[in-house]
Amino acid sequence: MQNLHRKNNLPLIQDADLNGKVVLIRFDHNVVKNGIIKDPFRIDKTLGTLYYIIDRGGRPILMTHVGRPRDKKTGQITCNDENSVQSIVDYLHRKLNVEFYVPECEADEEFGISGLCSTIYRAIGELKDRKIGGIYLPNTRWFRGEEEEKGFFRDNFAVLLSDLADVYVNDAFGSWQPHVSTYDITKFMPSYAGFLMQHEIENLNSVLNPEKPFLAVIAGSKYDTKIGPLYAIYEKADHLILGGVLYNAYLCAKYGISIKGISDEDIEAAKKLAAIDNTKKKILEMPYIVESDTLDGKLEGKYRTIAVSDFKEGDQYEYILDIDPKSFTVAQVESALMGAKIIFVNAVMGFTPHFSNGSKALDEAIDRNKTAFKMYGGGDTLQEFKNLCPGLYLSVLDDKQYYFLTGGGTVLKAIEEGSPYRLKPIQALIENKEHMGNIRK
Repeated sequence: MQNLHRKNNLPLIQDADLNGKVVLIRFDHNVVKNGIIKDPFRIDKTLGTLYYIIDRGGRPILMTHVGRPRDKKTGQITCNDENSVQSIVDYLHRKLNVEFYVPECEADEEFGISGLCSTIYRAIGELKDRKIGGIYLPNTRWFRGEEEEKGFFRDNFAVLLSDLADVYVNDAFGSWQPHVSTYDITKFMPSYAGFLMQHEIENLNSVLNPEKPFLAVIAGSKYDTKIGPLYAIYEKADHLILGGVLYNAYLCAKYGISIKGISDEDIEAAKKLAAIDNTKKKILEMPYIVESDTLDGKLEGKYRTIAVSDFKEGDQYEYILDIDPKSFTVAQVESALMGAKIIFVNAVMGFTPHFSNGSKALDEAIDRNKTAFKMYGGGDTLQEFKNLCPGLYLSVLDDKQYYFLTGGGTVLKAIEEGSPYRLKPIQALIENKEHMGNIRK
């Protein structure tokens, strides 16, 4: 697959001179919620890149974002223990038995960190002398400028980061937004794609250029945020299964019914898909769905299974919160699942945590196809799989028929763009290579 990257002119970490160099690495270790690591999967997937850098004589400075500490409306940045990198550093210490120094930069109560503290430069000296194993910068989104669209603080943060290291490596596939730590930094130093970035792009190619028959499963809580990727993947898929608000809006649009919680805007947006599918007939309807009188839980006597075949125009329904598992045993659905050669899942089928039978049944049905290549994308999708089918999850972690993508939003963005090489941070790496090549000439 390296040929694919080289064809697209992506600079690879394998080509970097790392010996004796300080290497600034952008990871996507955004796995912390309320100060606790939910699942270290994303961290573990980056260890290969970290090992390689150290093995090749590089001295690592790590960075990631955690959560959304910046209020988009006011610009205020909240820096606290709940969105710090400390739990990540503690995990890496337990995992690798390596000490990482975390600079304690002074943060303004309103605008976060405006510069880098002087202690970091002393720590870099100790890093070069191998007195410490590595440096882990504070949450990149604590820094004023990281997410700002333009201006002094954005430019300043890029320059400050560039002064820390000799080489930059982006291994944060899940961070597709063009922020300073994923985009601007490439203007200042030789920049390369890490191994996780490479592997994610390679496997995503199975969705963008799929072997046929290709089955996709897409769900979401908002229709308008998924329109672009949904239509893009519809064109590539032979069969499409919808879940969540996407499916509910589609049902309303096709059958002229109303479902509580589904807005008129979502229904209107879904009419185009329903009209297209009236001809192409790619959408596999889940014939049995679960209706609930309330969102407060799975309360006895307050929910029931209903059949899509009973719909009549003008009917009004309560909340539709799950797919009944027997939908996956219907001949047409089962045949499509078993006949697929590529299966892509970016979906939680039910309203969690109470309505999860549909997601569990989907994962089990997909696993019964032992020959298909199965890809799961998105943190929520993967977390639901792990929670509902822990034994299956553990058994397929190293199965060559499965691949778990670390960035669900990035996957959908790449699908919408038609290529991962069109994502801004990846484009920046390619442009850096071209720029560095021109300098050498």
